[in-house]
Amino acid sequence: MKKLLAILTFGLAGCAGVSVDAYRDQQPVLKLEEYFNGTIDGWGQFQKRDGTVVKRFKVVIDARWQGNTGVLDEHFSYSDGSTSRRVWTITKEADGRYSGTADDVVGKATGRAAGNALQWAYTLKLPVDDKVYEVSFDDWMWLQQDGVLLNRSAMSKFGFHLGEVTLAFKKR
Repeated sequence: MKKLLAILTFGLAGCAGVSVDAYRDQQPVLKLEEYFNGTIDGWGQFQKRDGTVVKRFKVVIDARWQGNTGVLDEHFSYSDGSTSRRVWTITKEADGRYSGTADDVVGKATGRAAGNALQWAYTLKLPVDDKVYEVSFDDWMWLQQDGVLLNRSAMSKFGFHLGEVTLAFKKR
C-alpha cells in the first residue's frame, strides 16, 4: 500500500509541470509593463490535440500602461477571413504577479513572471460554431533576444487536453 501511495504521489507531482521560478535567472527579463507598451504584432495558429493546424491568425496589439494598470487592445485577423477583438485590463501586483480581465474571460486571469518567462492562467469563453465553451488556458510566454516573445497556450476542458495555440510576437 505504501508503495502504491508513493507512486501516486510521485505521479501527481509530475503532473504539476515546471514552475515559472525555473526561469528566474534567464535573460532578457520579461516585464509585461515594458514589453506590452506600444504596438506589438503577433502571428499564431490553433492546433488540435493531434497537431492539425485548424486556424492561423495575425494579431495587432495596441498596449498602454498607466501606473500599475495596462490595457491591451488586441485585433485578430484569421485565415478564414473572420476578425475579432479582445481588450485586456492587466494589473501589476507584488512579486512579479499579474492579474487581468477581458469580456470573454471568466473571472480573473492570474499569472507570475520570473526571469524571461510568464505563466498565465485563465478560462476563456470560446465560440465554436453556434455554441460557446468555457476552456481553460495554461499560457506560457518567453522573451527572446531582439524583442521576440514566444507564447504557447495549452487548452483544456475538465482536464482533457484540447489543443494548443502557438504565437510569436514582435514589438514595433
